[in-house]
Amino acid sequence: MEETFVPFRGIKNDLRGRLMCYKQDWTGGFKAGFRILAPTTYIFFASAIPVISFGEQLERDTEGVLTAVQTLASTALCGIIHSIIGGQPLLILGVAEPTVIMYTFMFNFAKERADLGRNLFIAWSGWVCVWTALLLLILSILGACSIINRFTRVAGELFGLLIAMLFMQQAIKGLVEEFRIPERENPKLVQFIPSWRFANGMFALVLSFGLLYTGLKSRKARSWRYGTGWLRSVIADYGVPLMVVVWTGVSYIPSGDVPKGIPRRLFSPNPWSPGAYENWTVIKDMLNVPIVYIIGAFIPATMIAVLYYFDHSVASQLAQQKEFNLRKPSSYHYDLLLLGFLTLLCGLIGIPPSNGVIPQSPMHTKSLATLKHQLLRNRLVATARTSMRKNASLGQMYGNMQEAYQQMQTPLIYQQSAAQGLKELKESTIQAASCTGNLNAPVDETLFDIEKEIDDLLPVEVKEQRLSNLLQAIMVGGCVAAMPFLKMIPTSVLWGYFAFMAIESLPGNQFWERILLLFTAPSRRYKVLEEYHATFVETVPFKTIAMFTIFQTIYLLICFGLTWVPIAGVMFPLMIMLLVPARQYILPKFFKGVHLQDLDAAEYEEAPALPFNLAAETQMGAGASYAEDAEILDEVITRSRGEFRHTNSSKITSSTSTPANDPLSMQSPRVRQSPRLSELRGERSPRIRGLPSPKTGESKLSNLGKSPQN
Repeated sequence: MEETFVPFRGIKNDLRGRLMCYKQDWTGGFKAGFRILAPTTYIFFASAIPVISFGEQLERDTEGVLTAVQTLASTALCGIIHSIIGGQPLLILGVAEPTVIMYTFMFNFAKERADLGRNLFIAWSGWVCVWTALLLLILSILGACSIINRFTRVAGELFGLLIAMLFMQQAIKGLVEEFRIPERENPKLVQFIPSWRFANGMFALVLSFGLLYTGLKSRKARSWRYGTGWLRSVIADYGVPLMVVVWTGVSYIPSGDVPKGIPRRLFSPNPWSPGAYENWTVIKDMLNVPIVYIIGAFIPATMIAVLYYFDHSVASQLAQQKEFNLRKPSSYHYDLLLLGFLTLLCGLIGIPPSNGVIPQSPMHTKSLATLKHQLLRNRLVATARTSMRKNASLGQMYGNMQEAYQQMQTPLIYQQSAAQGLKELKESTIQAASCTGNLNAPVDETLFDIEKEIDDLLPVEVKEQRLSNLLQAIMVGGCVAAMPFLKMIPTSVLWGYFAFMAIESLPGNQFWERILLLFTAPSRRYKVLEEYHATFVETVPFKTIAMFTIFQTIYLLICFGLTWVPIAGVMFPLMIMLLVPARQYILPKFFKGVHLQDLDAAEYEEAPALPFNLAAETQMGAGASYAEDAEILDEVITRSRGEFRHTNSSKITSSTSTPANDPLSMQSPRVRQSPRLSELRGERSPRIRGLPSPKTGESKLSNLGKSPQN
């Protein structure tokens, strides 16, 4: 994204870039066929369930003025409009927790004023949305989104982990409430006596942890040894929604033996119930708001505008991380402009506005990356098998695969070369063939293992299209009409799903991985090198890694603590924004520049995986992975060009030499040894004294296996 503060230039650039690929955004989605339903269903549940929960929270906090009907309607309306005319279709919009906090504050403020009161709350919040929309329009026109370029990994990953903590906090609070009497309920009812409250709480724990456990396991279904590949793929793609249905069914098993109301279920009025649609005509009451409150609405509007500007931009940034290898341009300025109009629309029809949400947006991109990987892999495997049946040589087979790969792409003039993904595939397989002297001979699976090589060496690409976003938004809208069925879902299943989303957002977060590294025993840290790992593990001393992670953790806890403050808590994004000057001016005073660049670089080089037992790995043919082994984005990390790699993959690359006289290399040309493995195990290596740093070229010994010494 060009950093420009010239009025309208950013919006103009965004529109020019996105209009060039608008047609392909739709054709790409339809060409995916029924497979597009897997990411659609996955992100629909990730979007709808939190919105329903936030609607319940609003219903309690606003005394029924706002309910899940309004939050679902807002999410669906904004999602449909954004998917059709928005800039970045990977961005998911929805009503988020900060919006619920702000509306709760505004309701409490209005209720205590005689000239506003409960009746004019929605009308006054409409004026708040008018001011918010005006501020967002000004920010987008002036190019404020250019500042997003200053947000490095330290800010984005800290914010992502904070959102995960908030989701987990909501899950824990919800489970605790299952043991208590809900507000505005008759405590004399039989289901609220202590024994039945305890039974409800224990049953809620079973349902929540049951959904969490089975949901996480189903996402790994491709690694199961049981069932056909098709069945495992279906479970991996649709297992989480299926588990919601399964555990909802389990909740009805004891229904004949327990009082009505155990377990507790979702509560929301039906959209056709009396009073449920009064908010839609709020525009006629907006002129009844006293002028002093119309002007005063600018104060909460400023807070909401800053909040939306940050949330929307960071959600879009996390959905477009370089690791995903996106080929189409970003659209920060135009999307913020559109958000302003959507906020205005929501305010005028009496529903809370929606904005870009985390972790749903990056989860959407990850699910589409899995889809693109499956489509590419199936095409290339079929091409390779056809070439083998025709006794093609390795070079001919590569040419056929390259042609098939190109046919799967829709090149645009600003895209990166689509051929780069197969470059490493060609180099590694030809190098393997050269070692065995079979370069021009007909290729077979003894030389080129189709299932292993193609899946292991394909780059991560994302199926960038608008259809999945549109379909999930329509499905969220359908939840409004399906409210009688949604009220059958136990609230405890929602809390389990909140915990699932929190855990699901952790893989790939470098901040989280460094926290785990701090708790790894010094004698076991060498195991980090057996997986794909970031360069800083080898180039930055452990003491520096620890200090940087501790600083980030303290900052995270401060931001998390702010969320507990009644109204100031909504301003925690300002703390995240302060990381920009802190990263630029303060952190360099405490950390060396080369270390800071490795720890907080937007792009970083990955070192190869190290097998624990080279001899056993070679003989057993381990180290490569199959398409069915796992979700490709569950345990992945980037390499220098932004690719994702399996943590259990070991392979040679174009930079790896394979001596012809090395019998070990002849058997398995993908495996290579690192001089640091013996060092971290405590063994001595007379041949290697140090490891050259990729950044500086200096030779240095690793401090990873050592405890920090003062």
